[in-house]
Amino acid sequence: MPPLKRAAIVLLLLISGQSVPVWAEEKGPETGLQIEVPVPLKESKVVFSMNRLAFLGDQPAGLAQMKFMMARYKASQVPAHVAAVFFGEAGYMMLNDAAYGKVRKSDRGNPFKDQIKALQDEGVQFELCVNTARSNGWGNADLLPGVRVNGGAMLRIVQLVQDGYIQVQP
Repeated sequence: MPPLKRAAIVLLLLISGQSVPVWAEEKGPETGLQIEVPVPLKESKVVFSMNRLAFLGDQPAGLAQMKFMMARYKASQVPAHVAAVFFGEAGYMMLNDAAYGKVRKSDRGNPFKDQIKALQDEGVQFELCVNTARSNGWGNADLLPGVRVNGGAMLRIVQLVQDGYIQVQP
C-alpha cells in the first residue's frame, strides 16, 4: 500500500474512532512489504509539546499522533506515560465549550473535547501553561474537565525531560 494511502487510512480510522492496525506487526503480503526495522515497544515516558497549530485536514496532528501512539502501546500491552503540554497558539484547544465559543467565535463548542476526553481515559495527562492562560484571560473554570494548569510550559517540559520523558513536537 502506498505510504500516502496508508496515512490517509490511518487518519480516517483515527477520526472515526476505529481501531488502528499495528502496522509494525503486519507482513503486508498483498504488496510484499516487509518490516525490516521492527519497533518493539518498551515502557515509555513521552511529553507532547503542543504549542503550534499543525493539522491534517481539520484534525490536530498532535491529537492524532497521541491516539495512534496510545493504541500501539495498548495493543502491545506496554505501559506508556504520556503528558500533553499545551501553550501558545494551541492553548485554546484546552477550553470548555463556553470559553471556546468566545475565543473562536463559534456556537458549536470545542470540537476536540471528545478526542481529548478519550485520550484522558487512556491515561494521557493534559496541561495548559499558566502564561498562556493569563495572557488570554482564562481561568480554571474555562478549561475542559481534567486539564491541569502548570507553572510554565517550557519549564514543565524541561522538568519532564529531566524525569526521563522524551519530547515529541508534532
